Amino acid sequence: MQKNGKDLLVVGDRVLVKVEDGEQRSKVGLYLPPTAVDSQAVQGGEIVATGPGYALPDVTESADEPWKIGGAGRSEARYVPMQAKIGDYALFFRKAAVEISFEEEVYLVVPQQAILALVRDAVDELPFG
Repeated sequence: MQKNGKDLLVVGDRVLVKVEDGEQRSKVGLYLPPTAVDSQAVQGGEIVATGPGYALPDVTESADEPWKIGGAGRSEARYVPMQAKIGDYALFFRKAAVEISFEEEVYLVVPQQAILALVRDAVDELPFG
């Protein structure tokens, strides 16, 4: 995410969420019961940035051959892709989130494991498009 000439990079399998105020009905139409809103156990918001995903180990490296040190033939990092996408609405466990402030705006950094549900426009799901 870029703002005022600065980049905010999300790492690993985390997402950056623009916080939605604790209302009973979210902007995308999800109903949050009062018990979830009052205890702040569950919160929702729009995803504004995502990390690359969960890093996979390099399969070319072998612990059996420690003398082989990566050099010119080193491969690029590989990741398990994220389910969450920028623009999705995420419903997540509040306790797992970390609040940050970037350029005077408040965001939450949420691990993908804490996301309960994603709401996405149906047009994003077309297989050929």
